[in-house]
Amino acid sequence: MNSSSIKRVVILGTLAIVGILVIQSYWVMQTWNLQEDEFHQTANLALMQVAQDLAKQDSFALPSKDLINQRSSNYYVVNVNNTIQAATLEYYLYKSLVDHKLILPFEYGIYDCSSNQMVDGNYCEIVSEEKELTTTLGDLPKMDGFTYYFGVRFPTRTSYMLGQMYRSVFFTIILLLSVFFFGYAIAIILRQKRLSEMQKDFINNMTHEFKTPISTIKISADVFANAPEVAESPRLQRYANIIKNQNKRLNDQVEKVLQIARVEQDNFQLNKEKVELAALINSVLNSVEIKIQEQKGSLQRSIHIGKTTIKADKHHLTNVLHNLLDNALKYCKKDPQIQISAEQKNGEIQLTIKDNGIGIKKEYHGKVFHKFYRVPTGNIHDVKGFGLGLFYIKNICKAHGWTVNLESEQGQGTTITITIPKKEKAVNSAWSWLKNGWRNVATS
Repeated sequence: MNSSSIKRVVILGTLAIVGILVIQSYWVMQTWNLQEDEFHQTANLALMQVAQDLAKQDSFALPSKDLINQRSSNYYVVNVNNTIQAATLEYYLYKSLVDHKLILPFEYGIYDCSSNQMVDGNYCEIVSEEKELTTTLGDLPKMDGFTYYFGVRFPTRTSYMLGQMYRSVFFTIILLLSVFFFGYAIAIILRQKRLSEMQKDFINNMTHEFKTPISTIKISADVFANAPEVAESPRLQRYANIIKNQNKRLNDQVEKVLQIARVEQDNFQLNKEKVELAALINSVLNSVEIKIQEQKGSLQRSIHIGKTTIKADKHHLTNVLHNLLDNALKYCKKDPQIQISAEQKNGEIQLTIKDNGIGIKKEYHGKVFHKFYRVPTGNIHDVKGFGLGLFYIKNICKAHGWTVNLESEQGQGTTITITIPKKEKAVNSAWSWLKNGWRNVATS
């Protein structure tokens, strides 16, 4: 994942999480306010019923105003303007709260005007349809201006309301866990990115450092091979050829790594130009044909596209063709039979390379284009490489807007088809513009 992709993930993910948190917070606050209003209304109705029951029993009139006063979020004062018996009040409180399904502990106190204190109170817990009474009573504040009244407090009002909001609380906890895991995932991604960059820098530096000794060895091997003493000795000539061949092989592997490094750079750009495809294909085949003949193989050409030109990076397209032909030779245990064809179909050019090699199991088809991936061969490692060839081919074709199709069965050879549109599709150009535009915004 490149830097621009990670920036998009972080920015869009953060915006999404912030939006969800804002919506969830608003929803929780609205639910809390609704629960608070509902509790207040229910408590008022329950206490009004208590006052009416007391007035009906003792045959007195209730005040026309200021009957119920809310002193705090969980404390209510009821002005009955008449003497109150504690046992009677407790019975009616319990009965009214159960009737209104307000099942939570409460404490009450009765104001005594002679002592100017709240007395004759109790703390009560409602359990199902029975009540449990304790002797612990909190400090209930008095109400100035009233003579006969009682106060009721609900100590567990907050926990009771949270219990009524269990769905909201549950989903909020789930959301917070999701935010935590999102942050953890982002931290892992950033850590992996740093490790990937360190690995990439190390490989790039290592391969660049290899170029100088490889060049020196090549020059030295050429001088050594051309020396008269070596030319006269078959044994020394064989060693000189071994040095040259192995040096060339090492140079080819280093070049592959450098090519991949260039492709993976954020500022990678193709140097497109008009390329006569048939001429380029024949040029590559001419350079490879000798190698095929040395392995007692054959090369069949079927190029039927005339002098058609395409817009492509000539250097990378040449590398793609060399890699495909190189794979066809490497992964063949018998005389290589390679068929290459190019034809026009439905306004597209289909370039196909078919071989009679060892083939690839279907379970590995989706993986062979991954970086550094090589098809498992057990303890046999007769074919050397880094697993970069098909990865490079896939990325170069993708950068051009081409498609790559793989058909293969184990022991039946492999066919790779590259489909090249004669004209670049507008959607690819639009996507390229958006991608580069976003990258410029993200890095500014």
